[in-house]
Amino acid sequence: MPENSLYGPLDPAPDAGYVDAPPRMGFFTDTSVCIGCKACEVACKEWNNVPEHGLDLLGMSYDNTGGLTANSWRHVAFIEQPVSRDRLADRGTGVGGQAGNQPPAFAGMPTTTVAAPESAVAAATTGKETGTEPGVVPGPEPAAAAPATTQFLGMPSSVLPGQLPGGERTDFRWLMMSNVCKHCTHAGCLDVCPTGALFRTEFGTVVVQEDICNGCGYCISGCPYGVIDQRKGDGRAWKCTLCYDRLRDDMMPACAKACPTESIQYGPLDELRERAAARLEHLHGIGETSARLYGNDPEDGVGGDGAFFLLLDEPEVYGLPPDPVVPTRDLPEMWRTAGKAALTMAAAVAVAFLGLGRRR
Repeated sequence: MPENSLYGPLDPAPDAGYVDAPPRMGFFTDTSVCIGCKACEVACKEWNNVPEHGLDLLGMSYDNTGGLTANSWRHVAFIEQPVSRDRLADRGTGVGGQAGNQPPAFAGMPTTTVAAPESAVAAATTGKETGTEPGVVPGPEPAAAAPATTQFLGMPSSVLPGQLPGGERTDFRWLMMSNVCKHCTHAGCLDVCPTGALFRTEFGTVVVQEDICNGCGYCISGCPYGVIDQRKGDGRAWKCTLCYDRLRDDMMPACAKACPTESIQYGPLDELRERAAARLEHLHGIGETSARLYGNDPEDGVGGDGAFFLLLDEPEVYGLPPDPVVPTRDLPEMWRTAGKAALTMAAAVAVAFLGLGRRR
Protein backbone atom coordinates (compact mmCIF):
# COMPACT_ATOMS: atom_id res chain seq x y z
CA MET A 1 0.00 0.00 0.00
CA PRO A 2 1.32 3.51 -0.75
CA GLU A 3 2.95 5.52 1.98
CA ASN A 4 0.39 7.49 3.97
CA SER A 5 2.12 10.89 3.95
CA LEU A 6 0.77 14.38 3.55
CA TYR A 7 3.40 14.95 0.88
CA GLY A 8 3.28 11.59 -0.88
CA PRO A 9 0.81 9.05 -2.29
CA LEU A 10 -2.06 8.13 -0.04
CA ASP A 11 -4.84 5.55 0.03
CA PRO A 12 -7.46 7.77 1.70
CA ALA A 13 -10.01 5.22 2.94
CA PRO A 14 -7.58 3.04 4.97
CA ASP A 15 -5.93 6.23 6.20
CA ALA A 16 -9.35 7.36 7.46
CA GLY A 17 -9.65 4.16 9.52
CA TYR A 18 -11.61 1.86 7.24
CA VAL A 19 -10.53 -1.77 7.58
CA ASP A 20 -10.76 -3.88 4.41
CA ALA A 21 -11.97 -0.87 2.43
CA PRO A 22 -13.30 -1.52 -1.08
CA PRO A 23 -11.37 -0.19 -4.10
CA ARG A 24 -11.30 3.58 -4.35
CA MET A 25 -14.05 4.71 -6.71
CA GLY A 26 -14.15 7.84 -8.83
CA PHE A 27 -14.91 9.63 -12.09
CA PHE A 28 -12.97 9.91 -15.34
CA THR A 29 -14.48 12.63 -17.52
CA ASP A 30 -13.41 12.50 -21.17
CA THR A 31 -14.18 15.98 -22.49
CA SER A 32 -13.38 14.95 -26.07
CA VAL A 33 -16.76 13.18 -26.31
CA CYS A 34 -18.85 15.60 -24.21
CA ILE A 35 -21.73 16.99 -26.30
CA GLY A 36 -22.94 19.54 -23.75
CA CYS A 37 -26.37 17.95 -23.41
CA LYS A 38 -26.54 18.69 -19.64
CA ALA A 39 -28.10 15.29 -18.91
CA CYS A 40 -25.63 14.96 -16.03
CA GLU A 41 -26.78 18.26 -14.51
CA VAL A 42 -30.42 17.22 -14.68
CA ALA A 43 -29.81 13.71 -13.32
CA CYS A 44 -27.77 15.11 -10.42
CA LYS A 45 -30.50 17.56 -9.48
CA GLU A 46 -33.26 14.99 -9.72
CA TRP A 47 -31.56 12.27 -7.69
CA ASN A 48 -30.11 14.52 -4.99
CA ASN A 49 -33.08 16.88 -4.81
CA VAL A 50 -30.84 19.87 -5.56
CA PRO A 51 -32.84 23.12 -5.81
CA GLU A 52 -33.15 25.07 -9.04
CA HIS A 53 -30.10 27.21 -9.76
CA GLY A 54 -31.91 29.66 -11.96
CA LEU A 55 -32.14 30.12 -15.71
CA ASP A 56 -29.70 32.98 -16.19
CA LEU A 57 -28.51 33.32 -19.77
CA LEU A 58 -24.84 34.16 -19.33
CA GLY A 59 -24.11 36.30 -22.37
CA MET A 60 -24.74 34.47 -25.62
CA SER A 61 -24.00 30.94 -24.47
CA TYR A 62 -25.82 27.73 -23.69
CA ASP A 63 -24.13 27.76 -20.28
CA ASN A 64 -26.90 28.88 -17.93
CA THR A 65 -25.28 27.85 -14.64
CA GLY A 66 -21.84 29.43 -14.92
CA GLY A 67 -20.01 27.24 -12.42
CA LEU A 68 -20.22 24.83 -9.53
CA THR A 69 -22.39 26.13 -6.68
CA ALA A 70 -24.41 24.83 -3.76
CA ASN A 71 -27.26 24.37 -6.23
CA SER A 72 -25.18 23.07 -9.15
CA TRP A 73 -23.11 20.02 -8.21
CA ARG A 74 -22.39 19.33 -11.88
CA HIS A 75 -21.61 22.16 -14.29
CA VAL A 76 -21.30 21.76 -18.06
CA ALA A 77 -18.99 24.42 -19.44
CA PHE A 78 -19.36 25.69 -23.02
CA ILE A 79 -16.12 27.28 -24.26
CA GLU A 80 -16.18 28.88 -27.70
CA GLN A 81 -12.54 28.88 -28.75
CA PRO A 82 -11.57 30.85 -31.89
CA VAL A 83 -8.76 29.54 -34.03
CA SER A 84 -5.70 31.80 -34.31
CA ARG A 85 -5.17 33.99 -37.38
CA ASP A 86 -1.89 32.17 -38.13
CA ARG A 87 -3.71 28.87 -38.21
CA LEU A 88 -6.38 30.35 -40.48
CA ALA A 89 -3.72 31.68 -42.85
CA ASP A 90 -2.11 28.25 -43.03
CA ARG A 91 -5.45 26.88 -44.18
CA GLY A 92 -5.95 29.55 -46.82
CA THR A 93 -9.13 31.03 -45.32
CA GLY A 94 -10.03 34.64 -44.78
CA VAL A 95 -9.69 36.50 -41.50
CA GLY A 96 -12.31 35.32 -39.05
CA GLY A 97 -12.53 31.93 -40.67
CA GLN A 98 -14.88 32.94 -43.49
CA ALA A 99 -13.96 31.69 -46.94
CA GLY A 100 -14.10 34.16 -49.81
CA ASN A 101 -16.80 36.80 -49.37
CA GLN A 102 -18.92 34.97 -46.85
CA PRO A 103 -20.67 37.32 -44.39
CA PRO A 104 -19.23 37.47 -40.85
CA ALA A 105 -20.58 35.00 -38.32
CA PHE A 106 -22.97 36.26 -35.65
CA ALA A 107 -21.57 36.16 -32.11
CA GLY A 108 -18.82 33.76 -33.09
CA MET A 109 -21.18 31.22 -34.59
CA PRO A 110 -19.94 30.64 -38.13
CA THR A 111 -21.91 30.44 -41.32
CA THR A 112 -21.29 26.92 -42.55
CA THR A 113 -21.01 26.55 -46.32
CA VAL A 114 -22.42 23.25 -47.58
CA ALA A 115 -21.19 22.03 -50.93
CA ALA A 116 -24.20 21.38 -53.15
CA PRO A 117 -24.34 18.57 -55.70
CA GLU A 118 -23.59 19.50 -59.31
CA SER A 119 -27.18 18.78 -60.30
CA ALA A 120 -28.42 21.27 -57.71
CA VAL A 121 -26.00 23.92 -58.95
CA ALA A 122 -27.15 23.38 -62.52
CA ALA A 123 -30.77 23.59 -61.47
CA ALA A 124 -30.10 26.79 -59.56
CA THR A 125 -28.47 28.32 -62.61
CA THR A 126 -31.57 27.77 -64.72
CA GLY A 127 -34.17 27.86 -62.00
CA LYS A 128 -35.65 24.62 -63.30
CA GLU A 129 -36.66 21.52 -61.36
CA THR A 130 -36.54 23.22 -57.99
CA GLY A 131 -38.99 26.04 -58.53
CA THR A 132 -36.48 28.55 -57.18
CA GLU A 133 -35.21 31.68 -58.81
CA PRO A 134 -31.96 31.48 -60.80
CA GLY A 135 -28.88 31.90 -58.63
CA VAL A 136 -30.39 30.31 -55.51
CA VAL A 137 -28.85 27.01 -54.46
CA PRO A 138 -31.28 24.93 -52.41
CA GLY A 139 -30.04 23.84 -48.99
CA PRO A 140 -29.57 20.21 -48.04
CA GLU A 141 -32.51 18.13 -47.02
CA PRO A 142 -33.02 17.86 -43.23
CA ALA A 143 -32.22 14.16 -43.36
CA ALA A 144 -28.85 14.96 -44.93
CA ALA A 145 -28.03 17.77 -42.49
CA ALA A 146 -28.79 15.75 -39.35
CA PRO A 147 -25.78 13.38 -39.59
CA ALA A 148 -23.43 16.35 -40.04
CA THR A 149 -24.85 18.09 -36.99
CA THR A 150 -24.74 14.94 -34.90
CA GLN A 151 -21.16 14.24 -35.90
CA PHE A 152 -20.09 17.82 -35.12
CA LEU A 153 -21.57 17.57 -31.61
CA GLY A 154 -19.21 14.76 -30.77
CA MET A 155 -20.98 11.55 -31.77
CA PRO A 156 -19.50 9.14 -32.60
CA SER A 157 -16.42 9.31 -30.39
CA SER A 158 -14.09 8.94 -33.38
CA VAL A 159 -14.88 12.56 -34.30
CA LEU A 160 -13.39 15.26 -32.09
CA PRO A 161 -15.14 18.52 -31.14
CA GLY A 162 -14.79 21.08 -33.91
CA GLN A 163 -14.77 18.55 -36.73
CA LEU A 164 -17.22 17.94 -39.54
CA PRO A 165 -17.42 15.15 -42.08
CA GLY A 166 -14.67 15.87 -44.57
CA GLY A 167 -12.51 18.05 -42.32
CA GLU A 168 -12.13 20.33 -39.34
CA ARG A 169 -13.87 23.68 -38.87
CA THR A 170 -11.55 26.56 -39.63
CA ASP A 171 -13.03 29.36 -37.53
CA PHE A 172 -13.72 28.04 -34.01
CA ARG A 173 -14.43 24.98 -31.94
CA TRP A 174 -16.51 24.27 -28.87
CA LEU A 175 -14.80 22.76 -25.86
CA MET A 176 -17.27 21.23 -23.42
CA MET A 177 -16.62 19.81 -19.98
CA SER A 178 -18.81 18.52 -17.18
CA ASN A 179 -17.08 19.77 -14.03
CA VAL A 180 -17.59 18.31 -10.55
CA CYS A 181 -16.03 18.06 -7.08
CA LYS A 182 -12.62 16.38 -7.37
CA HIS A 183 -12.85 14.30 -4.14
CA CYS A 184 -9.19 15.05 -3.48
CA THR A 185 -6.80 12.56 -1.94
CA HIS A 186 -5.58 15.29 0.43
CA ALA A 187 -8.83 17.19 1.00
CA GLY A 188 -8.34 20.63 2.53
CA CYS A 189 -12.06 20.87 3.29
CA LEU A 190 -11.75 17.83 5.56
CA ASP A 191 -8.73 19.29 7.34
CA VAL A 192 -10.40 22.57 8.32
CA CYS A 193 -13.97 21.45 9.14
CA PRO A 194 -14.45 22.09 12.90
CA THR A 195 -17.62 20.02 13.36
CA GLY A 196 -16.82 16.83 11.45
CA ALA A 197 -19.57 17.58 8.95
CA LEU A 198 -17.24 16.47 6.17
CA PHE A 199 -16.08 12.88 6.24
CA ARG A 200 -14.19 10.40 4.09
CA THR A 201 -16.27 7.44 2.91
CA GLU A 202 -15.12 3.86 2.54
CA PHE A 203 -14.93 4.50 -1.23
CA GLY A 204 -12.38 7.29 -0.77
CA THR A 205 -14.87 10.06 -1.58
CA VAL A 206 -15.66 13.17 0.48
CA VAL A 207 -19.20 13.90 1.68
CA VAL A 208 -20.82 16.79 3.56
CA GLN A 209 -23.36 15.85 6.25
CA GLU A 210 -25.87 18.69 6.07
CA ASP A 211 -27.34 17.91 9.51
CA ILE A 212 -23.95 18.56 11.17
CA CYS A 213 -22.71 21.49 9.06
CA ASN A 214 -22.89 24.77 11.01
CA GLY A 215 -22.28 27.03 8.02
CA CYS A 216 -18.91 28.35 9.20
CA GLY A 217 -17.56 28.37 5.62
CA TYR A 218 -14.05 27.18 6.50
CA CYS A 219 -14.27 24.39 3.92
CA ILE A 220 -14.82 26.94 1.16
CA SER A 221 -11.40 28.48 1.73
CA GLY A 222 -9.89 25.01 2.15
CA CYS A 223 -10.83 23.85 -1.37
CA PRO A 224 -8.15 24.51 -4.02
CA TYR A 225 -10.73 24.22 -6.82
CA GLY A 226 -13.43 26.56 -5.50
CA VAL A 227 -15.99 23.76 -5.56
CA ILE A 228 -17.78 24.10 -2.22
CA ASP A 229 -20.42 26.79 -1.80
CA GLN A 230 -22.92 27.95 0.81
CA ARG A 231 -26.59 27.89 -0.11
CA LYS A 232 -28.38 31.23 0.18
CA GLY A 233 -31.07 31.24 2.83
CA ASP A 234 -29.53 28.10 4.28
CA GLY A 235 -25.90 28.93 5.03
CA ARG A 236 -24.70 25.34 4.98
CA ALA A 237 -22.09 23.96 2.59
CA TRP A 238 -23.15 21.70 -0.27
CA LYS A 239 -21.33 19.81 -3.02
CA CYS A 240 -21.23 16.56 -4.99
CA THR A 241 -21.36 13.42 -2.85
CA LEU A 242 -20.54 11.14 -5.78
CA CYS A 243 -24.01 9.73 -5.02
CA TYR A 244 -22.80 8.02 -1.85
CA ASP A 245 -26.25 6.53 -1.25
CA ARG A 246 -26.16 4.89 -4.68
CA LEU A 247 -22.60 3.63 -4.22
CA ARG A 248 -23.60 1.82 -1.03
CA ASP A 249 -26.24 -0.05 -3.04
CA ASP A 250 -23.76 -0.92 -5.84
CA MET A 251 -25.39 1.60 -8.18
CA MET A 252 -23.70 3.95 -10.62
CA PRO A 253 -23.82 7.69 -9.78
CA ALA A 254 -26.76 9.42 -11.43
CA CYS A 255 -24.66 11.68 -13.68
CA ALA A 256 -22.60 8.83 -15.13
CA LYS A 257 -25.75 6.75 -15.60
CA ALA A 258 -27.39 9.55 -17.59
CA CYS A 259 -24.40 10.49 -19.79
CA PRO A 260 -25.31 9.41 -23.36
CA THR A 261 -21.75 9.43 -24.75
CA GLU A 262 -19.97 7.92 -21.73
CA SER A 263 -18.01 11.12 -21.33
CA ILE A 264 -18.47 10.60 -17.57
CA GLN A 265 -17.07 7.21 -16.64
CA TYR A 266 -17.36 5.71 -13.16
CA GLY A 267 -15.43 2.84 -11.61
CA PRO A 268 -12.37 1.81 -9.58
CA LEU A 269 -9.89 4.67 -9.80
CA ASP A 270 -6.95 2.47 -10.84
CA GLU A 271 -8.93 1.06 -13.77
CA LEU A 272 -10.06 4.53 -14.82
CA ARG A 273 -6.46 5.75 -14.88
CA GLU A 274 -5.47 2.90 -17.18
CA ARG A 275 -8.44 3.63 -19.42
CA ALA A 276 -7.59 7.33 -19.50
CA ALA A 277 -3.96 6.63 -20.45
CA ALA A 278 -5.11 4.47 -23.37
CA ARG A 279 -7.54 7.14 -24.54
CA LEU A 280 -4.85 9.81 -24.34
CA GLU A 281 -2.48 7.68 -26.40
CA HIS A 282 -5.20 7.19 -29.03
CA LEU A 283 -5.88 10.93 -29.30
CA HIS A 284 -2.19 11.71 -29.64
CA GLY A 285 -1.98 9.04 -32.33
CA ILE A 286 -4.67 10.72 -34.45
CA GLY A 287 -3.05 14.15 -34.16
CA GLU A 288 -4.81 15.71 -31.14
CA THR A 289 -1.49 16.52 -29.47
CA SER A 290 -3.01 19.14 -27.15
CA ALA A 291 -4.94 16.45 -25.24
CA ARG A 292 -3.79 15.94 -21.66
CA LEU A 293 -4.89 14.38 -18.39
CA TYR A 294 -5.72 16.59 -15.43
CA GLY A 295 -5.91 15.48 -11.80
CA ASN A 296 -4.65 11.93 -12.28
CA ASP A 297 -1.14 12.38 -10.85
CA PRO A 298 -0.79 11.09 -7.24
CA GLU A 299 2.27 13.32 -6.85
CA ASP A 300 0.49 16.62 -7.52
CA GLY A 301 -0.44 19.24 -4.93
CA VAL A 302 -3.56 17.38 -3.78
CA GLY A 303 -2.26 13.81 -4.01
CA GLY A 304 -4.32 13.13 -7.12
CA ASP A 305 -8.06 13.55 -7.62
CA GLY A 306 -10.85 11.05 -7.24
CA ALA A 307 -12.47 12.78 -10.22
CA PHE A 308 -10.04 13.57 -13.04
CA PHE A 309 -10.34 14.75 -16.63
CA LEU A 310 -9.05 14.43 -20.16
CA LEU A 311 -8.77 17.96 -21.55
CA LEU A 312 -8.15 19.19 -25.09
CA ASP A 313 -6.35 22.37 -24.00
CA GLU A 314 -4.66 24.03 -21.03
CA PRO A 315 -6.53 23.71 -17.70
CA GLU A 316 -6.93 27.50 -17.52
CA VAL A 317 -9.08 27.40 -20.66
CA TYR A 318 -11.60 25.33 -18.70
CA GLY A 319 -11.36 27.53 -15.60
CA LEU A 320 -9.22 25.00 -13.70
CA PRO A 321 -6.09 25.90 -11.69
CA PRO A 322 -2.95 24.68 -13.49
CA ASP A 323 -1.15 23.58 -10.30
CA PRO A 324 -3.69 23.05 -7.51
CA VAL A 325 -2.28 22.75 -3.99
CA VAL A 326 -4.34 21.87 -0.94
CA PRO A 327 -4.05 24.92 1.38
CA THR A 328 -3.40 22.73 4.44
CA ARG A 329 -0.49 20.86 2.85
CA ASP A 330 2.13 22.88 4.74
CA LEU A 331 0.36 22.88 8.12
CA PRO A 332 2.76 20.37 9.79
CA GLU A 333 5.78 22.40 8.76
CA MET A 334 4.03 25.61 9.81
CA TRP A 335 3.28 24.17 13.27
CA ARG A 336 6.87 22.99 13.62
CA THR A 337 8.16 26.42 12.65
CA ALA A 338 5.72 28.11 15.05
CA GLY A 339 6.80 25.73 17.84
CA LYS A 340 10.46 26.51 17.26
CA ALA A 341 9.70 30.23 17.27
CA ALA A 342 7.76 29.89 20.54
CA LEU A 343 10.60 27.97 22.19
CA THR A 344 13.12 30.55 21.00
CA MET A 345 10.98 33.37 22.39
CA ALA A 346 10.52 31.57 25.71
CA ALA A 347 14.26 30.99 25.97
CA ALA A 348 14.95 34.65 25.24
CA VAL A 349 12.50 35.74 27.94
CA ALA A 350 14.07 33.33 30.44
CA VAL A 351 17.57 34.62 29.69
CA ALA A 352 16.36 38.19 30.07
CA PHE A 353 14.82 37.48 33.50
CA LEU A 354 17.93 35.62 34.66
CA GLY A 355 20.13 38.51 33.60
CA LEU A 356 17.86 41.00 35.39
CA GLY A 357 17.96 38.89 38.56
CA ARG A 358 21.75 38.77 38.57
CA ARG A 359 22.07 42.53 38.19
CA ARG A 360 19.80 43.01 41.21
